[in-house]
Amino acid sequence: MDFGLVLQTDPPASRVVDLMRRAEGAGFRYGWTFDSAVLWQEPFVILSRVLDHTERLIVGPMVTNAATRTWEVTASTFATLNDMYGNRTVCGIGRGDSAQRVAGRRPTTLARLGEAITAIRDLAEGREAEVDGRTLRIPWVRDGRLPVWTAAYGPKALALTGERADGFILQLADPFLTEWMVKAVRKAAEEAGRDPSSVTICVAAPAYVGDDPAHARDQCRWFGGMVGNHVADLVSRYGEHSGLVPEALTSYIKAREGYDYRHHGRAGNPSADFVPDEIVDRFCLLGPVEAHVEKLRALRDLGVDQFALYAMHDAKERTIDAYGERVIPELEDPRPSG
Repeated sequence: MDFGLVLQTDPPASRVVDLMRRAEGAGFRYGWTFDSAVLWQEPFVILSRVLDHTERLIVGPMVTNAATRTWEVTASTFATLNDMYGNRTVCGIGRGDSAQRVAGRRPTTLARLGEAITAIRDLAEGREAEVDGRTLRIPWVRDGRLPVWTAAYGPKALALTGERADGFILQLADPFLTEWMVKAVRKAAEEAGRDPSSVTICVAAPAYVGDDPAHARDQCRWFGGMVGNHVADLVSRYGEHSGLVPEALTSYIKAREGYDYRHHGRAGNPSADFVPDEIVDRFCLLGPVEAHVEKLRALRDLGVDQFALYAMHDAKERTIDAYGERVIPELEDPRPSG
C-alpha cells in the first residue's frame, strides 16, 4: 500500500512545502492538495515548489475539475511540471464542488467530466485531443505521462471511472462502502474491455493519531460535512431508497440543513454539526496506531492501493511522524518510487 498526504493550500505556502518534505522523509509517496481558487492559494504554483524541494514525491490536486481552467491549460500545467521534474504528477479530477459552488456555478456534468479525462491526459502526454470541437496538440511535450484519477461516489460516476480513468479516488474510509464502490468501478472497467486491476484504488480520509477519541472526532467531523455535499447531490438525483446508492452512505444526511463553504474542510466547521460520531468513526481513521493499522489492512484486503491522509487538524506533525515510524512500515508497498 502506498501513502499520500493531503493538505489545503493555506498561506503561508512554505508551511505546505515543509509538511510535504516531512511526509516524504516519513515514507509517503504522494503529496496532494485541495484545488479551489477562492478558498485557498493556487495549488499548482505551490506544487511546483514542493517538487523542487523533494526528490521522489508524486504530486497532484485532490481534486481539480473540468471547468475552472480550460482543459489545454490544465494539461499544459501538468506537462510543464512533468518536463521540469520528471513525470512526478497525477491528475485527480472531479465534477467540482467547492471550486464551482463558491463561484456561483454548478458542478460540471459527468459527460463533460468524461470528455475532460481523456482530453487532459492525451494533451499532457503529447497526443491530439478534441477540446470544444477543435483538435489541439501541445507540440513541445516529449515522453509525458499523466495518470488521471477520478473522484466518485454515485453509480454513473463510478461507471465513468471504470470506463475511462487510470485511478479511483474514494473520499471516505468505510470498509463496507469501499468494497461496494470498488466492485462497481471494476465491473465497469471489465464491461468496457479494460483490465479491472489496472485502475488504481485510492482511499482518502482524515487520520488522527491520539488517545482522546472525543477530541479526534471533533477535529475530523468536518469531513462528514464535506462528504455530505456529494451525498446530498446523490439523494436529490436518485432518492434515498433507490437501491442505486447504499443507505449506509445516504442515511446520515437527514439532519443536514445546508452548508457554508467559508468553513469547508476545517476543524470546527459548524456546517458539520449534523454528522454523528458513528459516521466520523466509519469515514475516518482515529485512535492509537494499532487501530489505524487494523483498518488499513482491511482496506488493503479490499484492493485499496493507496491511503491518502487528510491532515486538516491540530496534530499534523504527530500524525505524519506516527505514520512514518509505525504505520507505513507495516503496510508500505515495497516497489521503488517513481
